Amino acid sequence: MSASLLVVLGLLGLVVGGEFLVRGAVSAAKSFGISPMVIGLTLVGFGTSTPELVTSLQAALSGSSGIAVGNVVGSNIGNVLLILGIAAWMATIAVDPKAFRRDGTVVVLATLLCLGAVLIGEIGRLFGAGLVLALAAYLVGTLWSEKRAGGTPAAVIYESEAEAVPGPKTSLGVSLLIAAAGLAMTIVGAKSLVSGSVSIAQAAGLSETVIGLTIVAIGTSMPELVTSIIAVRKGEGAVALGNVLGSNIFNILGILGITALVQPMDIPSQIASLDIWVLCATTLVLIGFARTGWAISRREGGLFVLAYAVYLGVLLT
Repeated sequence: MSASLLVVLGLLGLVVGGEFLVRGAVSAAKSFGISPMVIGLTLVGFGTSTPELVTSLQAALSGSSGIAVGNVVGSNIGNVLLILGIAAWMATIAVDPKAFRRDGTVVVLATLLCLGAVLIGEIGRLFGAGLVLALAAYLVGTLWSEKRAGGTPAAVIYESEAEAVPGPKTSLGVSLLIAAAGLAMTIVGAKSLVSGSVSIAQAAGLSETVIGLTIVAIGTSMPELVTSIIAVRKGEGAVALGNVLGSNIFNILGILGITALVQPMDIPSQIASLDIWVLCATTLVLIGFARTGWAISRREGGLFVLAYAVYLGVLLT
């Protein structure tokens, strides 16, 4: 089977499998009576990031740390510049100040932790455990503060994220089967994507890191793109922003952390010389745009998309 076909089938498996996994998990959680806020904060966030997690794990276990780390860094860059850029380009996104101060602060701290790992040059099990613990603290702290406050705009966003997951209501057994099938498709898709990507990198004379930052990162971010577009079309731009912020937090603290726990990795020098700085700059610009009038305008969304095109051009040349 050709490398290109492996990549296409892998991306298809990740997108479809990720969608099935989220739908099944959310439906099962609703059957258990779990609150929409908890579902939106945890299951939707974890579910849309599952393609990145499985792909990074598969890449790390295969010895392709460039794809594993590049997937996380590239996905976070793409989440802001491409996905949020397209969403804001479609319609101005209103920003809730209180929710953004908390989640935006966590995104900045997570990005700084990622920068620290890159500058060190490796990420071991101890650092990975610290990232996972930080994610757990964020989730527990957020749930506690939202339940204590009750009915905050942030809680409404999390509930909207849960309600935004499409699909008919099914029995618990069927929901679990759908989730299991989605997970299986995601695992097979990740293996196919990594295998094809490595072959393409070798044939084209590109580094695995570039492939991880581009093809793999964009492909594994498709669930976030679909969720954000659906939210904007429904007039729920805040859900699109919350989806991107949550995904970036999960990608660094969860995906990078879990992957390092399973398989410690060396950080490719290319990421240290360029891409981590692009990620830091992107995060700072996002904070600046969001705090200016507490909205991300259509013009700013267009600038994000343009910046992403320039970034891809630099990578590929």
